[in-house]
Amino acid sequence: QVQPVESGGGLVQTGDSLRLSCVAPGRTFTNEVAWFRQAPGKEREFVAAIAWIGRFLYYADSMKGRVTISKDNAKNTVYLEMNGLTPEDTADYICAAGRPIASTRRTTRGYGYWGQGTQVTVSS
Repeated sequence: QVQPVESGGGLVQTGDSLRLSCVAPGRTFTNEVAWFRQAPGKEREFVAAIAWIGRFLYYADSMKGRVTISKDNAKNTVYLEMNGLTPEDTADYICAAGRPIASTRRTTRGYGYWGQGTQVTVSS
């Protein structure tokens, strides 16, 4: 059972960049790993996903161009780099692992293993 653990969140200012990390201590990621985010009072929102084997990358249209998802197979780590942060990006960023199909990749239904999240707060 994969238990993702996120890190790298914090308080930043508008325009700053941030890199989040997701690891699975004691386990190896398989299939796909994704990042979601959830702001207070809002639904969990897909940000990006990456195939653990191969080079497939997927991004939410709203985030494309501002975020980059990447992986280091040797370190069993997935990264989410975010640029040009604004207060609207303030949210809990959550890593998920699973075996989605095309129709579920951008939804919470596609992933069975979830981390606790790392908080990102962007001040104006």
